[in-house]
Parts: sequence; C-alpha cells; structure tokens
Amino acid sequence: MISTLNTLACAVCMGNGPEHKDSVAAGYAMLVMLLIIIPILCAIIFFIVRMAKREREYLDPAFCD
Repeated sequence: MISTLNTLACAVCMGNGPEHKDSVAAGYAMLVMLLIIIPILCAIIFFIVRMAKREREYLDPAFCD
C-alpha cells in the first residue's frame, strides 16, 4: 500500500525515506504550493473566459473584420 507521504513529493525528495524530516517537509511544501497556485490559475482562466463571453455578447458587428 502506498502511503500519502509518498504521493506528496517526487522520487528525488523522497529518496531518503519518509522517516527523514526534510523529505516530509518538502512534500508538504509542494502540497501547499499547489493549494495556492491551482486556485489562482483557475481564477485567471475564469476571468479570461468571462471576458471572452462578454466581448462576444456586446461586440458591435460593424467593427468585425
């Protein structure tokens, strides 16, 4: 069975084994970074899609090529 600590970091960070504090800390640091980056990327994508929909909705056909 694979523990959750082995899935938090890559093989390089977990090379010393899960009993070492550095490898566990590196795994949690990566998890925290993902928990910060993923919502920000989702918000940026949502904003771009929202602007594209509004542009399509309110665009005057006279200005189209």
